[in-house]
Amino acid sequence: MAQRAVWLISHEPGTPLCGTVRFSRRYPTVEKRARVFNGASYVPVPEDGPFLKALLFELRLLDDDKDFVESRDSCSRINKTSIYGLLIGGEELWPVVAFLKNDMIYACVPLVEQTLSPRPPLISVSGVSQGFEFLFGIQDFLYSGQKNDSELNTKLSQLPDLLLQACPFGTLLDANLQNSLDNTNFASVTQPQKQPAWKTGTYKGKPQVSISITEKVKSMQYDKQGIADTWQVVGTVTCKCDLEGIMPNVTISLSLPTNGSPLQDILVHPCVTSLDSAILTSSSIDAMDDSAFSGPYKFPFTPPLESFNLCFYTSQVPVPPILGFYQMKEEEVQLRITINLKLHESVKNNFEFCEAHIPFYNRGPITHLEYKTSFGQLEVFREKSLLIWIIGQKFPKSMEISLSGTVTFGAKSHEKQPFDPICTGETAYLKLHFRILDYTLTGCYADQHSVQVFASGKPKISAHRKLISSDYYIWNSKAPAPVTYGSLLL
Repeated sequence: MAQRAVWLISHEPGTPLCGTVRFSRRYPTVEKRARVFNGASYVPVPEDGPFLKALLFELRLLDDDKDFVESRDSCSRINKTSIYGLLIGGEELWPVVAFLKNDMIYACVPLVEQTLSPRPPLISVSGVSQGFEFLFGIQDFLYSGQKNDSELNTKLSQLPDLLLQACPFGTLLDANLQNSLDNTNFASVTQPQKQPAWKTGTYKGKPQVSISITEKVKSMQYDKQGIADTWQVVGTVTCKCDLEGIMPNVTISLSLPTNGSPLQDILVHPCVTSLDSAILTSSSIDAMDDSAFSGPYKFPFTPPLESFNLCFYTSQVPVPPILGFYQMKEEEVQLRITINLKLHESVKNNFEFCEAHIPFYNRGPITHLEYKTSFGQLEVFREKSLLIWIIGQKFPKSMEISLSGTVTFGAKSHEKQPFDPICTGETAYLKLHFRILDYTLTGCYADQHSVQVFASGKPKISAHRKLISSDYYIWNSKAPAPVTYGSLLL
């Protein structure tokens, strides 16, 4: 007898989703057993979002659910057992034990130790009765002596640790959660919860959670046959959690759009308490295919007081955001340059800034410049032998811009002029610097509504994201250039 997963869902009529998942816990070891026992009839436990929608539909708790649905509302489907089959993604998840009490929906999925086709009689599924006992135990714990929402939030924050005692690995040992609470001294006045050594203090004030996703895109472009352009995205998720209590628990989910690029090489902060194995095994070394895990990526953790990097990741996006070519050729005493840049149509055309830096190493100061540009402005730093093409905040409607001209240099002074051992002769590059706010190249975002916080008070949750260029080089295609490969971009 074991449980595959358990949920607590607050019923909230009038809200967009009509409910919020207040707590959820999955048991991967039980899920693996279900896959073996159920065989071809196995249906995986879904993520919180699809489960919430399917359960509210089955319980007739959606605000706009007024039409007759034969598969649910016909006389042959009169339910007297509080056990349901949920249609999710074209498959039916059964059995789901669920009931509504005090505007809270209690639900769990018991393990069925046999095939589900044909559906076995309920009396043969021992996990069902255990599931009811489990949910009633949680209900008694939450509402025994509970007087207000603050006390309810406190008890919800205690559930993750209590279930480690009462229901380890999905097997119920004690339905009386108060016993587990007394044993672990969660709320004992005489034995308060011990402050962990790594946490130097506690926060007092208005609760808030801030999430920031920063993606840096690197690129080496050559515009040459036989040399492949390379690019890669490296992402960082930074969090700052101002929450009261010694050990608050937070779960943050990162999601991708339908056409988003899967996250790989994920490294997490030590405060993360558990991870899906698919997150840990997704690697950029493996070939990309349709089976790659594409989220949502859930990170449950107990946050430190200071701002910290929740995780790092890489991603193999299909195209670089800006594709370009750079041609520089020496003609007598001057250099002739031609540059073309094109913004990919899928990229957000709204920059905080965008510039192309064009340095000239191992030469004298710029003495004369003639140029023509289709867009933006060109600034000249004569003593530094540097041109900066200020593109601005938007590319034109054509998404393509160009710059051409000739540059003349004076006598070279080794003490003052910039020197580079690689950029000799006609070997040269331009480097792009840009930043796009409220955008990531992978499409990765943190859904504020899916953030779960188990602490006193309702926190303000804010999420931000941005894309920044980093080592974004376009080399002169008319001369030799250092070659890099995808694995070296890290």
